[in-house]
Amino acid sequence: MKNKDKILIIGAGLCGSLLALRLAQRGYKVEVYESRPDLRTVDISAGRSINLALSDRGLKALRLCGMEEKARKICIPMYGRLMHDTDGNTFSSNYSGRENEYINSISRGDLNAILLDEAEKHENVNIHFNKKCENVDIENAIAHFKDYKTKEEFSVDATVIFGADGAGSSLRKSYISERKFLFSYGQNYLNHGYKELEIPADTTGKHQISNAHLHIWPRGDFMLIALPNMDGSFTVTLFLSYDEGEFNFENLTSEEKITVFFEKEFPDALALIPNITAEFINNPTGPLGTVKCSPWSYQDKTLLIGDSSHAIVPFYGQGMNASFEDVFVLDEILNQGLGDWETVFKTYQKARKHDTDAIADLAIDNFHEMKNHVANPLFKEKRKIEMDLEKAFPSEYSSKYSLVTFNEHIGYNEAMNRGRAQDKALLNLISGDEVHTHLDMTKAELKVILEKVIVETNTILEEDKIAGM
Repeated sequence: MKNKDKILIIGAGLCGSLLALRLAQRGYKVEVYESRPDLRTVDISAGRSINLALSDRGLKALRLCGMEEKARKICIPMYGRLMHDTDGNTFSSNYSGRENEYINSISRGDLNAILLDEAEKHENVNIHFNKKCENVDIENAIAHFKDYKTKEEFSVDATVIFGADGAGSSLRKSYISERKFLFSYGQNYLNHGYKELEIPADTTGKHQISNAHLHIWPRGDFMLIALPNMDGSFTVTLFLSYDEGEFNFENLTSEEKITVFFEKEFPDALALIPNITAEFINNPTGPLGTVKCSPWSYQDKTLLIGDSSHAIVPFYGQGMNASFEDVFVLDEILNQGLGDWETVFKTYQKARKHDTDAIADLAIDNFHEMKNHVANPLFKEKRKIEMDLEKAFPSEYSSKYSLVTFNEHIGYNEAMNRGRAQDKALLNLISGDEVHTHLDMTKAELKVILEKVIVETNTILEEDKIAGM
């Protein structure tokens, strides 16, 4: 492992551009190849999530690369969820009982652009666009490309190839097709897809609804969410079954039926989306899938990173954050001075895979929570207790959501296990009639609840450990 090693990164998206920047900062010569045009000059957002939720794990990785403050300048803080029922009533639920804990709505394209700009400031980085990777000769670390403009086919050799090319990774496909080693791969899709719409800014350029919240219209089997944009608009995403239920993507094919659907289920949102039928018909419907695979590397030659190794559904707002945290963890491994890329790659996967598997599972859990449970009275009661405990004992208690989102020094796997045990402990207390949210509890009374939750949580964790869970 030497700085003269030639690094090839397939993919100049969020993970690939951050990885290129960090490796360049470490002194490596980096060549990046991206299949799409340069997003700084061409709008390529159609069909992809336009804005994302940036939280502590992602900020940690940006801080490592000196990019945190630049990213924060293009963020809109969201302090909680604002739920909308079918009658137009709303109720809010903060993300944390502690002050100054929030997630950030950020434009995918704007964030990607500032990372590309920063990476290109380094003389040892070259970024090539409109170059699609057809396949990778993993034995010899040679990537084969096709230029979209000239149709020319060419090859690039490297010391190490990183596949940062997302859920449809060409490097991962080459792992499968070349059959050089035993490779486990699974890709699971939800029966729901997603379609993006827009709430425009008002006539003065302001947001029409609160820009301090992530908005959710939970409807049991489907839902609508909205995140604010810097220009006063909201990106609205409908998550709906392809073919099940009274309304689904397969039968919402006419303007009349689309209008009836929104009038019945989302009347307040419909009033804010002037071009609903045209947007619904013309905007693509995207799939929602989870990728798990192993191993991520082949010898000392290639490594999958980001979505290429662990794509997840978007319902915990951690896809980008998890990919950015990949770069942070890899950097920590590089600091260990292990001597060769193969050892680095194996050490990285050992440190990382159990956490990426955990956030994949948590994202599926949160899908069901967001479309249904957030409107459930029992969930509301549990959430209020969590907020009260976090507010009264900020250093002693963190909800599962807080463990995942605001505790970047705790791995996803630990956050999942402890968070699930805490949820079970709290629900046991509520069902046992030991706590009531309609009462204004004193700090002393909350302390009693906290101690009971801690004891019950530790008991559950110990039982799970004995059971091998």
